[in-house]
Amino acid sequence: MSQRLIFPDAHAASDALTFAGRTRQLGDGAVRLRAADGVLVMTSAPLAPRGLFDATPTVLGMRMLPVDPELVCDIVVDAQSLAGAVGETTAVELPDVAVSAPWTGVTPPRSGWDEVAGIRASVLASRAQWGIASVAEAMPQNPGEDVVRSIRASVWGAPDDALGGLPLGTAFAAFALGFIAGDEVARVRTAGPWTRLTLERGHVIVRGPVRTGLTDVRSTGTAS
Repeated sequence: MSQRLIFPDAHAASDALTFAGRTRQLGDGAVRLRAADGVLVMTSAPLAPRGLFDATPTVLGMRMLPVDPELVCDIVVDAQSLAGAVGETTAVELPDVAVSAPWTGVTPPRSGWDEVAGIRASVLASRAQWGIASVAEAMPQNPGEDVVRSIRASVWGAPDDALGGLPLGTAFAAFALGFIAGDEVARVRTAGPWTRLTLERGHVIVRGPVRTGLTDVRSTGTAS
């Protein structure tokens, strides 16, 4: 591969490495890198099923950053393999080997999103923390991998009323990827069977419609 991601400033490069660092602790640790027209889209799957009977929802996290406009790529790599270029602050080295991740075959639409509602960041944070506590409480001593995945799927896959019926894992992804900051309102948009939450620091995308009953940010204008 022998490529580098060249960013316009050190802040963007640091953001890319921070996203990769959080990603490698979640899901399969893979990150998809798509670059074109000066924009890098980094996507990971904090939650995704493994196997036909796994009830874990597919919840994607997405971060967009400015990058060298001449760079064009669409690759999946191990997030742990991304590292800052030695002696440089605006470049990130790409590994020589790509990886495969089944969730990359799940492609949300790029257009046609309609804004429908909003969810406060404080609600996302509290629901994520509740879910983390619930997983810990339900976990037996010395559980096998199958038991761990079953418990996580039952908690994170459950529809949550505070999230308009979206799986609780939607809040977990926003929290675990560091997208929650301050008291902003996450804008909620839908496109067919997809729902996207947009926060200042990134997006969370899940397959599944949101119900009514959430804040209508189109009229309140309280989101950033």
